[in-house]
Amino acid sequence: MAGGSGSELLSRIATGDGHGENSSYFDGWKAYDMNPFDLDHNRDGVIQMGLAENQLSLDLIEEWSMSHPEASICTPQGASQFRRIANFQDYHGLPEFREAMAKFMGQVRGGKVTFDPDRVVMCGGATGAQDTLAFCLADPGDAYLVPTPYYAAFDRDCCWRSGIKLLPIECHSSNGFALTEDALVSAYEGARAQGVRVKGILVTNPSNPLGTVMSRSTLAMLAEFATARRVHLICDEIYAGSVFAKPDFVSIAEVVELGDVPGGCNRDLIHIAYSLSKDFGLPGFRVGVIYSYNDAVVSCARKMSSFGLVSSQTQFFLARMLSDGEFMARFLAESARRLARRQERFTSGLREVGITCLEGNAGLFSWMDLRGMLRDKTPEAELELWRVIIHEVKLNVSPGTSFHCGEPGWFRVCHANMDDETMEVALGRIHSFVNEHHQRQREQQQKAKAKRWAARGPLHLSLPRRGAAAASHLALSSPLALMSPQSPMVR
Repeated sequence: MAGGSGSELLSRIATGDGHGENSSYFDGWKAYDMNPFDLDHNRDGVIQMGLAENQLSLDLIEEWSMSHPEASICTPQGASQFRRIANFQDYHGLPEFREAMAKFMGQVRGGKVTFDPDRVVMCGGATGAQDTLAFCLADPGDAYLVPTPYYAAFDRDCCWRSGIKLLPIECHSSNGFALTEDALVSAYEGARAQGVRVKGILVTNPSNPLGTVMSRSTLAMLAEFATARRVHLICDEIYAGSVFAKPDFVSIAEVVELGDVPGGCNRDLIHIAYSLSKDFGLPGFRVGVIYSYNDAVVSCARKMSSFGLVSSQTQFFLARMLSDGEFMARFLAESARRLARRQERFTSGLREVGITCLEGNAGLFSWMDLRGMLRDKTPEAELELWRVIIHEVKLNVSPGTSFHCGEPGWFRVCHANMDDETMEVALGRIHSFVNEHHQRQREQQQKAKAKRWAARGPLHLSLPRRGAAAASHLALSSPLALMSPQSPMVR
């Protein structure tokens, strides 16, 4: 007999809240989905600024695709490969794709290091890569240490199915949220004091949500720390090809292979997650990669890839595109130019109304500072401001609390996922909102000032009976006391 919700028939994991979607980060997406902005059909809708997606250079990929029909098995030029690709089931992935991906990963990193195709493991996007790595590296109840602020969906990607924990390494705006060794040691010792086994350190480089890159010395410190404590170092480098200004991106692979770790490095502890979702704006292709220096991890992850293998048609297409070194060089250079231009236009538009952002040089977003607009310096005040921005200004920006930022008032705002006109509409809304906010502040200040004056009661002037000397004895409670004895108002 049917009855109840049926939740008792499911697993504890399935019915729990480990999915991480009970978050303002995902609530903003829901608000957008209910009323999406459209330039032609719904200009009063919510503008999606919570999605880190690169739509600025898709035209280049479209042009390449049109001029290379042989890259598809569904065209006359590529049909000769149809049966081979349609029937391909090797979980290692197409050999030509792994070779092209390894070559491209080296190209993105300036050719300073090379990657072994036999260490490239296919996954269903970076989400699948992180889930697989957590399965391989840690047991339920174990923990990763993660510098704050960090990508909101890591709580889902790393923890939901694996049962591991993410523990914050507290970073602060005073040094641009840079990771320090003292903060790392404090987080590690704090976890051990609580009886939690730390199995890894997870970092995003370039950072999401900060839009900054880690220094070579910081990466070397992390590798040395991981080696000394025998914990894994997982570097999510999903934005490696989206660096548009100095300083240059440094991969953990470069640090490891070029011997930058003073005390030496245990390579078995180093793992890279990558994807084509961000740099190329191809999240729908679901192309994720694990690159590990650990043979056992490669072997296990490859077995796991059967749960999220990239389609062979997608591999076939991308193998040809990534192998076109000349096109890749042109794409990366033009994409960087467009990202830099968009970021400059957006942040300069914010500066026009006094809003600043953390200085960034990578990614598809800016880390916007609205601390001055908070009612008070609390997470509750941040969410209060965020609700106004979502429901009244109709911009889906992501509050810092959803990224585990310890300082209320920071927001991640994505600006590469829209056309120029939509961005200008978004900036116009921000301008209006900030100007109205400042006007309300001025009115409140004037009311408060008037209230203070009224509380003092009526003004009384006590003037002496004798001549000009009277001016020197004006009651101090009167504004006339601040005037010169020769003022016409006094006379």
